[in-house]
Amino acid sequence: MRTTLFLLHAISCCCLLVSATLSKTDAKKSHKADTETSPAELSVLERGLIVSDPSWKDIVKEEKRHSAQIKRTFQGPVLGYVTPWNSHGYDVAKTFGAKLTSVCPVWLQLRRRGPETFDVTGLHDHDPGWVKAVRKSNKKVRMVPRLLFDGWSYQDYTSVLGSEDEIEELGSELVDVAKTEGFDGFVLEVWSQLGGKKRKELVHMVKHICETLKAKRLDCILVIPPAVTSVGEPGMFGREEFEQLAPVVDGFSLMTYEYSSGTRPGPNSPLPWVRDCVLQLAPNTQWREKILLGLNLYGLDYASQGTEPIVGERYIEILRENRPKLLWDEYSAEHYFSYKRSNAVKHVVYYPSLKSLFLRISLATELGTGISLWELGQGLDYFHDLL
Repeated sequence: MRTTLFLLHAISCCCLLVSATLSKTDAKKSHKADTETSPAELSVLERGLIVSDPSWKDIVKEEKRHSAQIKRTFQGPVLGYVTPWNSHGYDVAKTFGAKLTSVCPVWLQLRRRGPETFDVTGLHDHDPGWVKAVRKSNKKVRMVPRLLFDGWSYQDYTSVLGSEDEIEELGSELVDVAKTEGFDGFVLEVWSQLGGKKRKELVHMVKHICETLKAKRLDCILVIPPAVTSVGEPGMFGREEFEQLAPVVDGFSLMTYEYSSGTRPGPNSPLPWVRDCVLQLAPNTQWREKILLGLNLYGLDYASQGTEPIVGERYIEILRENRPKLLWDEYSAEHYFSYKRSNAVKHVVYYPSLKSLFLRISLATELGTGISLWELGQGLDYFHDLL
C-alpha cells in the first residue's frame, strides 16, 4: 500500500505536466467528447450505464454526472481512505459523506522513541475544518485516521511485542491522542510490516490495543493483506488470526487489490480471487460483516518501460487522446484497453469501471461484508452512485 501511495503522489503531479505539454493537434483531438458536469436526475443504474461494452465517449461525457440524490444504496459499512497529496479526495469525502460510515485520513505515524515511549506524528495534517465539513454531510460518520507503524526496527517490534508494559503504554498513548484530537478511533497498519513473522505476538498486541480503544468507545480497524496471494499461496494473514481477532476488532480493511504487478501485467483484483480471499478468512458468516472488502479506485498502465499507476484525471486524458475500444475480461470482471504512444510502445490499461465496481459491491452484499475504498478522489465521480 505504501509503495502505491508514493507512486500515485508522483503520478498526480506528472499528470499536470502531461496536460500542459499537449500539442495543438492533440488538444483539439482530445476534446472530441465534452464532459457534462451537472448532477443527473437519475443514477448510473437508471441511466443504463452499467454495461460490458462502454464507449470511451460515454465515459468522458458522463463520469462527472453523479446522481443529484446522494443517499446510501449499499447497506453495509463503507470505509473511505483519503490522502494529503490528493486534494480531490477531501472534496469527495465532503460531497459523498452521506454514503460513508467511516473516513480514514492517511495522516499519522506511530514511532517508538525508546523504552515505553511512543510518539504519534503527522498531526499537522489534521484539518478540523475539513472534518467538520464531512460531519456536516453525515453526522454519524466516524473519523478514524490511519496509524502506520513507521520507522520501527526489528528490535523495536521484539521489545514491544514481548512486553505487557510496552503494549499498555502504546494503547494509552493512542487513547490520549484520540481524545485530544477528537478522533473516533484508528485504522492500524502494522501487520505487513513484519512480512508474516511473529503472527502470534501481533495478534496479542492488536487484541490489547483494540480492547483499550473499545473501552473508551473508540473504533479499532486493522489493515490486512489478502488471505490468498496472486499465485494461490496462503497469505500473511489467515483464518486463525481472523478468528482470534474478530471479537475485538471493529473492522478488517482487506487489501483485495494489487493482484498483478509490473512483472506480471493483468487485472487489479480478479473477482474469483476476491471471493476466495473472503471465504478463506470467513467460510462461515459469524464475523464476516467485519471484513471491509477492498476496492481499488486507481488503475495501472502497463508498458515494457514500466508500470504507471493512474487516477481518474489521467485515465480520462488517455481516453480523450487515444479513443480506445474498451474490452471486458469475463473471468476477472474488469475492463481494459490498449493504446500506443508516439514512440510506438504498446500500453495496456486496467482501470475500474461502473460494471467492475458494481459486481464487486454486489459480491460484498452477497457475502455480507462491508467495503473499503482505496482511495477517495482516485476514481470517477459517478462511481459513487453505486455506494
